[in-house]
Amino acid sequence: MTSPILFFHSNIRFLRERRRFSQEDISELLDLSRNKLQALESGKTRNPSALDLIKFSEYFKVSMDSLFKVDLTKLSELKLRELEAGNDVYMTGSKIRVLAITVNPDNKENVEYVPVKAKAGYRSGYADPEFLAGLPKFSMPNLPSGTHRMFPITGDSMLPIPDGSDVIAGYVDDWKLIKPDTPCIVILKGEQDFVFKLVHMAGHEILLKSLNPAYDPYTVPVSEVLEIWQFYCYQTREFPEPFPDLKALAKAVRDLQEDFKEIKRR
Repeated sequence: MTSPILFFHSNIRFLRERRRFSQEDISELLDLSRNKLQALESGKTRNPSALDLIKFSEYFKVSMDSLFKVDLTKLSELKLRELEAGNDVYMTGSKIRVLAITVNPDNKENVEYVPVKAKAGYRSGYADPEFLAGLPKFSMPNLPSGTHRMFPITGDSMLPIPDGSDVIAGYVDDWKLIKPDTPCIVILKGEQDFVFKLVHMAGHEILLKSLNPAYDPYTVPVSEVLEIWQFYCYQTREFPEPFPDLKALAKAVRDLQEDFKEIKRR
């Protein structure tokens, strides 16, 4: 049987070094002897006391379950900050959330479509393979590598992308790599099932902006975000309005200028 403290020793060493503390620093802060800390970090102490576990958990703001079962060295900086902030949105115990996908008979990933009628259920079923299995699926040529889904958007906040368009987006695993003002589908915990906005990561918050200047930007806590999908393309059933003839516009301006001059002469 695998030891339940498989990652404990490496995790406490990683957390200490991440804060650039020496063993002497942590020994003093947690009231531990230097020898005891060395034994804990090296894995020589196979059964840390409950008091020592509580000290590490409370100081680093990481649950004891995560200290034991999760290899913290594999997490992104954003996920680590979320853990330390007490927002355990990525894991419960040793279960780091894995993106659920479906595949076609050739073992290639499908592009699942989340229709309007399924929007309300996506928030609770986004990680459920059975829920995803019930969504419409299709394949699309020339998609970049990664997992993609299609989401319908509503409203005019992202004009000129029209209301009712379908956005195809790629799954973002590491949010800190998102460049400022990247268009994304953001899956939220709250009453809104998901929103299509320009995303700007700002510490423990995400700034969401619209293309339509009539809508003010706003922020949401990172802890309220379930998934982020980066815009790839969109499709719409609306035919675009033709651009005005620039020559005709120029002539209209000249005519107005001439009319104005004529009025001044009178």
